[in-house]
Amino acid sequence: MTGYGRGHCVTPLWDILAEVRSVNHRYLEVTVKLPKPFLFLEDKIKGKVLGAVSRGKIEVSLSIFSIGKRETEVEVNLETAQSYLSALRNASHILGLEDDFTLTDLMRIPDIFTLKRVEVDEEALWAVVSEALDGALQAFCAMRETEGVRMKGDIYDRLLLIEQMVSEVEKRMPLVKQGYYDRLYQKISELLSSQQIDEGRLLTEAAIFADKIAVDEETVRLKSHLSQFHGMLKEEIPVGRKLDFLVQEMNREANTIGSKAQDLEVARKVVDIKSEIEKIREQIQNIE
Repeated sequence: MTGYGRGHCVTPLWDILAEVRSVNHRYLEVTVKLPKPFLFLEDKIKGKVLGAVSRGKIEVSLSIFSIGKRETEVEVNLETAQSYLSALRNASHILGLEDDFTLTDLMRIPDIFTLKRVEVDEEALWAVVSEALDGALQAFCAMRETEGVRMKGDIYDRLLLIEQMVSEVEKRMPLVKQGYYDRLYQKISELLSSQQIDEGRLLTEAAIFADKIAVDEETVRLKSHLSQFHGMLKEEIPVGRKLDFLVQEMNREANTIGSKAQDLEVARKVVDIKSEIEKIREQIQNIE
């Protein structure tokens, strides 16, 4: 699910701002954005995030500012500068040109300058970064937890709605069977006209049809899946993959009910049930 958290920590040496954000993702993927001089912190940051989050596409951004201390130093390679200057003066002498080289001319030669990162106490810096990151993760997880509660409430409502529709299908099925019997009786009566109808044979045909369209097992399994779903939503551990599996099974049972029932009203109920199952499937992709 989506989420955002921000943490800030300031010490006499460092000013650290940490931000954690996520977008919907089925698995856990963590990326870290850091200033180049501090890339050595990336693995530690990922480890802390992996310990706090189990799912989502997570992006961690850190702004790191030193206070009263330079992060880099510029060094001049005097030997290289001297070599350039000697070579240029030698060329001017050979070519008969005026020797008018200045310090500004030397500054245009990039090879004589070296940008060097000032050594920092990595453990001390990590302690400050860790504190800022803890604050960001705490706010991030709190926001996701609030969103998760809302999503779970929505899923509970949909589960109850599906259960109600399954019960309506169960109530409808005896009427479907009786309707078939009545239509069959009328059709045979019309065909045989005044001849006597074999009630036993008619009942046998109706029983065969009733057995073919019986969805008792499917509705019982579907209700069982709904009950398991309720239970898993109450668990404190990640259950996303188990819920994914249950959704597939619920959808399978709904499809079987729709194909067996041979009744327009039941078919409409099945369409509504599958619609709610699909909405639940979309929700559980983001619930953890």
